[in-house]
Amino acid sequence: MQYRILGKTGLKVSRMGLGGIPIQRIDAEGTKTLIRCLMEQGINYIDTARGYTVSEEYLGEALEGIRDRFILATKSMSRTKEAMAADIETSLRNLRTDYIDLYQIHNAQPADLETVAAPGGALEALLEARAQGKIGHIGLTTHTAETFRLAVELPWVETIMFPYNIVENQGAELIRVCAEKNIGFIDMKPLAGGAIEDATIGLRYICANEDVTLVIPGMAELREAEQNIAAVSNSAPLTAEEEAAIAQVRHELGTNFCRRCNYCAPCTVGISIPSVFLFEGYLSRYGLEGWAHQRYATLKNTASECIGCGVCEDRCPYNLPIREMMKSAAEKFGR
Repeated sequence: MQYRILGKTGLKVSRMGLGGIPIQRIDAEGTKTLIRCLMEQGINYIDTARGYTVSEEYLGEALEGIRDRFILATKSMSRTKEAMAADIETSLRNLRTDYIDLYQIHNAQPADLETVAAPGGALEALLEARAQGKIGHIGLTTHTAETFRLAVELPWVETIMFPYNIVENQGAELIRVCAEKNIGFIDMKPLAGGAIEDATIGLRYICANEDVTLVIPGMAELREAEQNIAAVSNSAPLTAEEEAAIAQVRHELGTNFCRRCNYCAPCTVGISIPSVFLFEGYLSRYGLEGWAHQRYATLKNTASECIGCGVCEDRCPYNLPIREMMKSAAEKFGR
């Protein structure tokens, strides 16, 4: 296993870590088995979140006795000091540890950056927790390129997590900026939420980009872990055959895959179109039906409210049939 320094954190991380979303699909014993397998193969980075239901708890139980073998990261949607402080304490209890290596502001939107840094904002709680030794470093995760652009200029941001894969490469230039500014770049959604079925070619593509510090595919089964470890451990340059396979994946998904670039916004009736498709992916490809419905229920406007005006399709640089995709999402979620 290759190792990298995670930007200005100074943490030495394995090139691949565990993305903790799919932990929700297995039980506590299955999590223990998975974590032991990853440890034996040199994987030392685990990412989870307060919002991933049982993920923190199962991981905390699995890490008992081997906590020092891993760099542990979690994240919170809280935006105020009080709520963030409470979430940090909950994470510490769930993960059965007295420190968390990296605590991240989860799924930040552009407006959130000002909110969390204002007096009484979440950043105050994070800075206090860091001073107290409860957390080691502060990062940020986002699905929007605009937040990414703003975040690379913020001095308190030590790491940034953003989607990057064969079909979502809108962040490539900003990933390069991360490398230049010594900000650790953590790649989420490496298989486009399960849309890229060939995990080996998907991970090989990502690791060919030297500016990617760390990639965190979601894993719940030993079979997945073994396949992913083999792919990341292969440091040979991409072959012509692999390049052709990458081009084929891009072609096949290009007609029906949302990159969350947000060029479709604003929706005429206020629907967050990328969010609808993100949650639909959790439902259809991750197999997380209950969690997907919970996340979808937080939307102010749902897919069923689409009026079919087509303005979003005119703006979409990938010519997606958004109106048909919205109808499909509305049918799947029932609203």
